[in-house]
Amino acid sequence: MNKKTNGQEKITALYCRLSQDDGREGESNSISNQKEILQTYAKKNGLLHPRFFVDDGYSGTTFDRPAFKEMQALAENGEVATIVVKDLSRFGRNYLEVGQYLEIKYPTLGIRFIAIQDNVDSESNTGTELMPFSNIFNEWHAASTSKKVRAVWASKAAQGKRVGTLAPYGYIKDEKDKEVWHVDIEAAAVVKRIFDLALSGKGPTHIARILEADRVPTPTEHALNRGRPTYVKPPAIPFGWSGDTVADILDNRQYTGCAVNFRSTTVSYKIHKVIHKPEDEHQIIPNKQEAIISEELWLRVHELRQNKRRPTAIGKLSMFSGLVHCADCGAKLYFCTSRSFSEKQEHYVCSNYKSGRGPCSAHFIRNVVLEQIALESISGFVDFVRSYESIFIYMIEQNWQKAKASDIRRMQRTADNNRKRIKEIDRLIERIYEDNVNGKISDERFMTMSGNYEAEQKKLLAETEALEAELLKESKNSTDLRLLLKTIREQTDIKALTPELVNTLIRRIDIYAPIKVNGKRHVKVDIHFTGVGAFTVPDANEISALIAEISKQSA
Repeated sequence: MNKKTNGQEKITALYCRLSQDDGREGESNSISNQKEILQTYAKKNGLLHPRFFVDDGYSGTTFDRPAFKEMQALAENGEVATIVVKDLSRFGRNYLEVGQYLEIKYPTLGIRFIAIQDNVDSESNTGTELMPFSNIFNEWHAASTSKKVRAVWASKAAQGKRVGTLAPYGYIKDEKDKEVWHVDIEAAAVVKRIFDLALSGKGPTHIARILEADRVPTPTEHALNRGRPTYVKPPAIPFGWSGDTVADILDNRQYTGCAVNFRSTTVSYKIHKVIHKPEDEHQIIPNKQEAIISEELWLRVHELRQNKRRPTAIGKLSMFSGLVHCADCGAKLYFCTSRSFSEKQEHYVCSNYKSGRGPCSAHFIRNVVLEQIALESISGFVDFVRSYESIFIYMIEQNWQKAKASDIRRMQRTADNNRKRIKEIDRLIERIYEDNVNGKISDERFMTMSGNYEAEQKKLLAETEALEAELLKESKNSTDLRLLLKTIREQTDIKALTPELVNTLIRRIDIYAPIKVNGKRHVKVDIHFTGVGAFTVPDANEISALIAEISKQSA
């Protein structure tokens, strides 16, 4: 009979576990089969007060499993007399941790451990001498399975197939073909709203609070309401959105209709901590499903999120926050406001000014003045593009060919030469190291030469990284231009600025130091449009000349 604790009979814990990889091995490891074996064994051997603990869908390489932790808490509280598993691999596949439990913790707690099919029974000391070898084999099996799974992923990716098994919020899998995703109309509407809010300048936490206030079900709650399986514990509040959930949606490029493989990995088959891989290691497969948002919108929001905008101490966020820069030192301009300020008192100053103690001057401009300048500039620009789109595109192509084509070729050539020299320096350092070991050059000479080479290599690496960033920026211009044209085509008369309009059309605003003309203070402002840069709308004579030039080339 099981001994009592606090007047209660101790239980017999019947533990079952199944992971996705175990499920591939057939019915023998199914939860139902494990339960039947354990229940039959307990009844036949007189093990009283049996209670099942089931972890379905959890790897044996970790002990961070809900049912196991529940069982372990009862064990440490003295409420478990016996633990029974089908075999040692059901208990775990990490031989070091398994050994800790079976050889130290459970004997110390006075708990009997039974693994039926491995013929292990700690009470009679049966099978315990071979138990360490079984545990090592089980861990080897986990490592082998992990390698096989990764090989399958690599093979699928090489064939242009998805590696991930889960469809993100906004999509549902086809019941007949899991490779096919369909748009979940209700969830997709929320995804679109999230991107629109991000484009208006709102951050993930702010967006989460808006969705919560509007009682929008979270992705997990939405799946539960539709009777779909979920792999995340539902929040205590059905509408309790988190900033991390919103950020994951904004970072997920698959909403543009592509598949993205190898976004993340784990430390190892033992350590399941997720490591997010850099974007240049992602595999992008276009046109895998219907897009929920455009590629242009995703890229623009992605860029905005890389230049995060923070509200002031009183919680106010300027429409131009993060866009306004000093034309002289390149630093951002601070948005200055307080609860006692009127709208006319809100202003910007260079962040390097520091009340006259910094290396730059104030570059002061009032927010209402900047809003008026931006409104006039955007209105004139949009009117011109809508009226003369073909001329505008011609001007952009001409300007790009004159100003950018040669620069891009030069940057690409320099980056290529730098990479070659970096590799050459690696070989030179290796060579002088061998010469030093062989006594051909002294230690002092080696230290001097290697120091010089490493300094040169460090400088080249920094320069190449900057060049690659600039080349990437230029490669985005055509995409940005498509987003700009799309936005302009959708506009009617612009009577007021909105954050969405500003974030879509404006890439940067440069504020120059003030100058006095006839005793009046003048501040030059350059507005750089998305995908275009600084642009001056041509007058009537210039437009006529451009039309004639285009006609001449077409003839």
